Amino acid sequence: MQTSNSAVEMDRFELHLDEMMLKLQKCQEERALTSCSSCEFYLSCELRSDYVKAVYNSMSKGDTGGFEF
Repeated sequence: MQTSNSAVEMDRFELHLDEMMLKLQKCQEERALTSCSSCEFYLSCELRSDYVKAVYNSMSKGDTGGFEF
């Protein structure tokens, strides 16, 4: 069975999102938080910003201009 390039890209974006989610959860655990919104660094947090970008990229599959639900 042959995999398409889009399936490979989907995996890459999904894997990156999973990695970022684990990093974010670890940060929350270290700070004894259940949400980033409770953190004093909420608006300036680079990790959170990278996570949001990973979410967007996993939804858009790296394309700019929009994504499908």
